[in-house]
Amino acid sequence: MASSNVTPPPGKKPRLRFLRWLAGLAVVTALAIGFRKQPLPVETATARRAPMDVSVLEEGKTRIRNRYIISPPLAGLVRRTTLRAGDRVEANRTVVAIMDPSPSELLSPRNQSQAEARVQSASAALQQREAEVASTAAAADLANREKARTESLAGSGAISEKERDAADLTATIRGREWKAAEFGRDIARYELAQAEAVLQNSSAGSTPVEIKAPVSGMVLNVFEENTRTVAPGTPLLEVGDPSEIEAEIEMLSTDAAGVQPGAPVLVERWGGPAPLQARVRLVEPAAFTKTSALGVEEQRVRVLADFTSPLPDSPKLGDRYRIEGRVRIWHADSALQIPSGALFRRGTVWNCFTVEGGIVRLRELQVGHQNGSAAEILSGLAEGESVVLHPPDAVHEGLRVRLR
Repeated sequence: MASSNVTPPPGKKPRLRFLRWLAGLAVVTALAIGFRKQPLPVETATARRAPMDVSVLEEGKTRIRNRYIISPPLAGLVRRTTLRAGDRVEANRTVVAIMDPSPSELLSPRNQSQAEARVQSASAALQQREAEVASTAAAADLANREKARTESLAGSGAISEKERDAADLTATIRGREWKAAEFGRDIARYELAQAEAVLQNSSAGSTPVEIKAPVSGMVLNVFEENTRTVAPGTPLLEVGDPSEIEAEIEMLSTDAAGVQPGAPVLVERWGGPAPLQARVRLVEPAAFTKTSALGVEEQRVRVLADFTSPLPDSPKLGDRYRIEGRVRIWHADSALQIPSGALFRRGTVWNCFTVEGGIVRLRELQVGHQNGSAAEILSGLAEGESVVLHPPDAVHEGLRVRLR
């Protein structure tokens, strides 16, 4: 009987062994691929050059630039006033207070001599104010002519926008100074008229003294509403021009040290739908101590800014309204920058992770200015390189990553 075992033909057995080995290799490779660590998904950003601003956001308030507190030039009984906050007054026409001088003020020879001296002092002050008006008017005219020249040169590209803005700021400041000098001249005229009225009443007898508004504007505050006896210099009313409003922002002295006159300001959260444009006019030279909400004493500086955009009629800003001012303290036309979320510290050194061919590399950086969203890179990174945003703890040198 023939055997059932069939002997494979020559060459077939090694081929079968090779196929089994190949199948095992495929299984091992599949398992290796399946268990191999996958690239970590990350978010990246590109280092780029672009304009960069650094600003500080602080609370502040609006205030009327030119204001005046009216007070009596002599002691006496001030009569009840019908004026209220918000009433309009006209310079040298609206009677804001009527007072009956005390008899001692009328009959005293000493007071007579004092009244004559006050007239002479007020007359000299008026002459000084008139000279200031002439000087500031000439400066404002020169600044306006310089502004016109720079605008024509800027149109032809002969000068930069920065020089044009500087000329525009100078013209604005000189115009404000001229207007302030005129306000001071009007006050000096008013004080001279009051001093002459006191001298006249000291000689004439018990004629009531009428106190008129020194400037045109609006009543801001009424300090003495009812009839009562007052001393010389007692505040009666406060008047000012509500159209002349500026922003007063209180900044930390460390931040205010970097603010320059002419720096742009964005006035935010003032009650309207959009921010208002302003420019820094003055950084006050003296700081003051203020206690923060956390009980920490801080040195703060008042920064005054003029509005450059028209103030809307509704909603309307008034005196001492709360605002928030974003003041620019640094600017670069072209700065190499990356998002702040890519930075982290190791000790005192700034670092970031870059991605090169899908592999993470650690970089040490020298960082300049930061504005909360971006950081200026001084060294350690080149334009166009990719950095990892908000790197998780699993990211390290040499790790394989892929873009999320």
